[in-house]
Amino acid sequence: MLIAGFPAGPWGTNCYVAATGPGSECVVIDPGKDAAAGVDEVVRQHRLKPVAVLVTHGHVDHMWCVAPVAGTYDATAWIHPDDRHLLADPMAGMSPETTAMLLGGDYTWAEPDDVRELSDRQELELAGLTFTVDHTPGHTEGSVTFRSPYDAADISEVMFSGDLLFAGSIGRTDLPGGDHPTILRSLATKVLPLRDDVVVLPGHGEQTSIGRERATNPFLQDLVDDGAAGRATQGL
Repeated sequence: MLIAGFPAGPWGTNCYVAATGPGSECVVIDPGKDAAAGVDEVVRQHRLKPVAVLVTHGHVDHMWCVAPVAGTYDATAWIHPDDRHLLADPMAGMSPETTAMLLGGDYTWAEPDDVRELSDRQELELAGLTFTVDHTPGHTEGSVTFRSPYDAADISEVMFSGDLLFAGSIGRTDLPGGDHPTILRSLATKVLPLRDDVVVLPGHGEQTSIGRERATNPFLQDLVDDGAAGRATQGL
């Protein structure tokens, strides 16, 4: 599996390109602001053909270039229905500060020509790869992660986590559509059950693993401790 990732735009949002190998079809994940040029460079370097654009959630720093990338390569865009409205109205998911900063420019937003909706536990077969979709609300109502098998002795899967989980932290919940108890529930039900060897490719910052986060991430540690306490109480 070939995975190329790079940070793009003023928010340093990680955009990823995934393929079975050079000279094949590929999938683009979260092309945010200023990501189109980086996608084009990766595509040309590895002789790839984008067939799908996967969106972990509808915040503008993750999907600014969804329509341009999808349109350039005639690719299908995939997003959860709870965030689909943000493709055409991204300001609805922003903080007042970000909105004020962006409104100084002349921007026109529209859905790509071909948009399809994601569902929880859906299995996507794209570009010769398999992606398992997990609906993980909390950062936004329509946040999802994408997991794909990885053929390595010490890595069972890779997970494109968007803004659900970072190295040492989790996504913010103070923007429209965010909810802290909900993101904790998503982490408890969709992240903690995963194997320690799953590599996490987050929306911002460095890559990590489920095992590392389980052991060091204070948010996950609290969930593990709460779960252990609950099980102990039930055993009394």
